[in-house]
Amino acid sequence: MAARASLWGLGGLTPVDLAKATWQKITEDEVFERSAALSYYFLLALFPLLLFLLTMLGFFAGAGGALRQNLLTALGRAMPSDAGGLVQKTISEVVNGAGGGKAFFSLIGALWAASAGMVSVMQMLNVAYEVKERRNFIRSRGTAVGLTIAVSILMLVAIVITTYGGQIGQAVAEHIGLGGAFVVAWKVIQWPVMLAFLFGAFALTYYFGPDLDSPEWHWVSPGSAIGLVLWLAASFGIKVYLSFFNSYNKTYGSLAGVVILMLWLYVTGIAILVGGEVNAVIGAAQERADERASHQRLIEREIAGWSQEKKAA
Repeated sequence: MAARASLWGLGGLTPVDLAKATWQKITEDEVFERSAALSYYFLLALFPLLLFLLTMLGFFAGAGGALRQNLLTALGRAMPSDAGGLVQKTISEVVNGAGGGKAFFSLIGALWAASAGMVSVMQMLNVAYEVKERRNFIRSRGTAVGLTIAVSILMLVAIVITTYGGQIGQAVAEHIGLGGAFVVAWKVIQWPVMLAFLFGAFALTYYFGPDLDSPEWHWVSPGSAIGLVLWLAASFGIKVYLSFFNSYNKTYGSLAGVVILMLWLYVTGIAILVGGEVNAVIGAAQERADERASHQRLIEREIAGWSQEKKAA
């Protein structure tokens, strides 16, 4: 069986046709409305997810260590300032109030709660690919838990590279004996490496999320590229907007941090779902192109057979 064409072939669509088809599907699947619902589930899952990550870090560093604080600070840079401050304050209160003997149960409970957000993502991607969820509860929830762990690790590594990239390069250079040239080169290389881990998080989500019969692995797909760029651009845009036109505190008062966090989670959901819609549109276009090509080959074989019969006669 011949291998399927790359998604970067866009299924035979032009970029303009792809944009039109994607926008039509976004409208039909109510992506913006579903992203609003997704932001609610993300909010419920965010703090358990961070608690899970920090509990894992507790095996390597103290609960009040600099590593935890630096990672929270790095995460805060990706969020709008008020939202990042809210997350750091809430997580610090939860971690400081948790007993050490309950670490294991807290870890399991946090992981289970955090996977609820991934379950919602899987349901939304099923809508994008126009498939029904056929996995039973155990398999579906197990997939969500596995995806939560894998995506969390990839995101955590990306944050660590962003936060400790210089120290990592220096340590590797000293251990292997590569010298200062490697340290300088690593300062450039660390950013593509960080992006590779982020692309990996998108790729895992799009591969295992929807309940497809024959999913195909794409480390970097058009959907993941568009989703990641959209997420980074939207996050940066919100930060810039709030830097110059921050009226949320006047409008929402003490709830401003929550509202901004919900807004950031909303655009995060849009980025994930739009990326899924792009891949779904390309996949459907490729299937139609394969069917046309198969039909054309069948006609050509029939014509060739008819010609041979006529010659034989």
